[in-house]
Amino acid sequence: MLTLSLATWDHDRAMPLHDGRVTLPGVALESHVLPTSDLFPIAVQEARFDITELSVSSYALQLSRGDSEYTAVPVFLSRAFRHNGFFVRAGSDIDDPAALAGRSVGVPEYQMTAALWMRGILADDYGVTPASVRWRTGALDSGIRRERLTLELPEGMVVEPIEDGETLQDLLLAGEIDAVLAAKPPAAFLDGDPRIRRLFPDFEAAEREYHARTGFFPIMHVLALRRSLAEEHPWLPRALYDAGLAARDMAMARLRDIWLGSANRLTLPWLGANMEATLEAMGPDYWSYGFTANRAELDAICRYSAEQHLAVRRLSPEEMFHHSVLET
Repeated sequence: MLTLSLATWDHDRAMPLHDGRVTLPGVALESHVLPTSDLFPIAVQEARFDITELSVSSYALQLSRGDSEYTAVPVFLSRAFRHNGFFVRAGSDIDDPAALAGRSVGVPEYQMTAALWMRGILADDYGVTPASVRWRTGALDSGIRRERLTLELPEGMVVEPIEDGETLQDLLLAGEIDAVLAAKPPAAFLDGDPRIRRLFPDFEAAEREYHARTGFFPIMHVLALRRSLAEEHPWLPRALYDAGLAARDMAMARLRDIWLGSANRLTLPWLGANMEATLEAMGPDYWSYGFTANRAELDAICRYSAEQHLAVRRLSPEEMFHHSVLET
């Protein structure tokens, strides 16, 4: 019996692996449930855990440099649409994403996956290239944040950390930067501060149009296995994929039961409306796993990473995953 450490955040589609409802044959899992803000630096700087959730952008960057300790399986623990994460000042003349060219824009980390996708949207749909923006990096609205991996940027590419004690939110409010791209709204926006607005006011409509046009539901995080373990136990990556798929199916079945139950067990008033709209727009496999079904989206990730000067070469999607899970 192998004993392997497993580390993810508490996603409903991961917890069956942690609590034993889904098992890996021949493997005893040591569970570690950590927020990704803690887990991702550990994963890329220490490779502490045998099986870990990974930021797909950090993974692609390290893989291109030849220094990733992991190989992934196409279990996509986090996916999120990103038009909701563009923020500007109220009263700003920036009413179109194309107007971000030539501006100063804040992101918590240049290499973070949310920013990778948002820059990809800017380039593909609005002609705003990464080099046409002056990037400022640091804490969104509290604390201190730094890049978890070193960047190797070309000359003329400006990615400048803010000072410790500053936040992107404060710089935006002060007019020292023109916009913020973030995975969550700034605290002031959530508190109702009228000085911050979304660049896409009806972000849900923008995200639905984006999905209908591209087929993408942006992949944020993958599940990965220590490469040396995959080499020593070649059956293990496929077993891990199968277990991840079973855990996802369990989570989706529970959500369906809650939706169709009569007691409204989630503290969410319009769960039914949201479920019906999701199924209409995306179909029953709306949280897709597997390589083949997601290859086009994974290829976009590889392209974005190279175009944004993160990966040192353009990866192929096949390189990101163990060979045993490429036909899923």
